[in-house]
Amino acid sequence: MDAATSAGVGGAFAVIITVNILEGGNPMSMLLLPPMLLVFGATLLVSVAGGTVADAKSSVVALKRAFLGSVPQAGDVVPTVVSLADKARREGLLALEDATRDLDDPFLVKGVTLAIDGNDPDEVREILESEVIAKRKVDKQAAKLFADAGAYAPTIGIVGTVMGLVHVLENLDKPETLGHSIAAAFLATLWGVLSANVMWLPIAAKLKRLSELEAGRMELVIEGVAAIQAGSNPRVVQHKLVALLPADQQPAEAA
Repeated sequence: MDAATSAGVGGAFAVIITVNILEGGNPMSMLLLPPMLLVFGATLLVSVAGGTVADAKSSVVALKRAFLGSVPQAGDVVPTVVSLADKARREGLLALEDATRDLDDPFLVKGVTLAIDGNDPDEVREILESEVIAKRKVDKQAAKLFADAGAYAPTIGIVGTVMGLVHVLENLDKPETLGHSIAAAFLATLWGVLSANVMWLPIAAKLKRLSELEAGRMELVIEGVAAIQAGSNPRVVQHKLVALLPADQQPAEAA
């Protein structure tokens, strides 16, 4: 599990609460139901309105993934691919059929299986690249709902503040309630800006980053399968794949 999002969002809220206390405020005064209901409820609903029901369902799954999901480093697949390349070079592609049963990467298994079946290398690459493109589209749509929420929330917060100020103006004859009413009105703006920048936009960014990492790993697999199918020397395969890794994942001697 990658705890970056949980730590970041939780830490940001902790800092905000701490600053509020240091300034003499009461954090509980921020937990007012009407402005929170307006901002969170309306923001989520209008965000869902911009897509389909299927998009909303996939975003719910993506939300869990943003906080609890992680992606194995692309470099982890290099030794496996090199081992397969060595076996294929010594014993032939058909010898990899048994080896695929021990692999825990479905995309790598699919690529190697397509190669074993004798498909044209260009066709294998096209099939695998199409799967990467399809995955990027799905991930992009899952992140879009949260990016939209980050865009809508501040404006909805302003709507809530305007509504609250209208209520204040309707009750100018009750000066004893004005302070509370004005504070409640501005809480809507607070929650709109706060939720956008501390929750929705970071979640969208995390989902996009996870998608990039997964797509990068898949692209590495594609190059590995192509090298296996071409019968490349395992050492050459290793150097080629390592060269495609981000600098922080390359072995010290290769970086």
